[in-house]
Amino acid sequence: MGKRLGVSEDYLATGTERDDESSKLMEAEIALRLDEPEVARELYQDALARSATNEERARALAGLGQIAFRFGRPREAISRLEEARVLWRDGLAANPSAADTLGRAYAMVDQLEPAIAIFRESLVAAEEENDPAETVRFGVLLANAYIDALDFAAAEELLARTRALAPDARDPIFRARLYWSHSRLHTLRGDHLAAARFARKALSLLETTEHTYYTARAHQLLAHIELDRNRPEDALELLEQGLALLGESGNSLDLSLFRLEEARALTQLGRHEEAASLAMQASAGLAEGRPHDAGRGYALIAGVFEELGDREKARELYELAIEVLQAQPGRYLTEVYQKLAHLLEAEGQKDAALDVLKKAVAVRPEPSQ
Repeated sequence: MGKRLGVSEDYLATGTERDDESSKLMEAEIALRLDEPEVARELYQDALARSATNEERARALAGLGQIAFRFGRPREAISRLEEARVLWRDGLAANPSAADTLGRAYAMVDQLEPAIAIFRESLVAAEEENDPAETVRFGVLLANAYIDALDFAAAEELLARTRALAPDARDPIFRARLYWSHSRLHTLRGDHLAAARFARKALSLLETTEHTYYTARAHQLLAHIELDRNRPEDALELLEQGLALLGESGNSLDLSLFRLEEARALTQLGRHEEAASLAMQASAGLAEGRPHDAGRGYALIAGVFEELGDREKARELYELAIEVLQAQPGRYLTEVYQKLAHLLEAEGQKDAALDVLKKAVAVRPEPSQ
């Protein structure tokens, strides 16, 4: 009867699950929170093999999904977490950590619609529970997803609503995430001074915590902004500091993002061959998990080859960047179209250049009011 109902015989008899499996899952969750993913994975795999109920299986699958995400495998994370989602009686509503990871995994592979739906549902649940910490968490995650979708007005409205709750959250990382979202919003709007100001606020806040991973990512974000302001020396210093903080807590995707920003800095310093080599490594590392950033990398390499006079290779790479970036049209796709049009015009192909410019206009995002 227990198997048919998806619960254990102990649950039918006593109303509680078996202590041994519950403690094993708890031990795995603690290991994961203490940044011991290998230990956690072994415990979760053992718990999955021994699971007798839907709840036990769902918790083990969710844990394995979070570990996959930690190691830079978002598609595997989505598969595991979606399976857990089906098994949970209340879906993701009572499992905010899984919702957080699943939404970010979808966003990482440029599937913004399911990411936004997950974050929105979780935000509503947090507000209904009157939980300020979770409200801030999902308010910031949803705002970031809106930014990625170029819906700046929705992001700004949500951040303004969420901001008032941030001081009440006990964990400073929530406020840092809020500042980070503001920084990204201003970066995409081209207001680099405001973006840098909010990024430094996030950095100052994170430096008072033990969350070195997020501190490292804040350095990477700030370096991105400094490069938008044509300050490659400052960016390289920030990237060096961020990589030192990242240590072993970062995955291959994190390292590739750092390499991509370093390649941008080297390009601005005129060190083109070094930049091309780094950008190629970064793009290869980002292709599976962060295709949008991989597209930026291909465009960067194309610019290097164009600078070195190899127009044929530059054109191939611009076209590859366009192919990748078309999955999520935005300002980077517009910029690549414009660069390709400039290249074609320099080669005397004026009609082809005009066609490409028309495509650039068609995908150019409307500025948010």
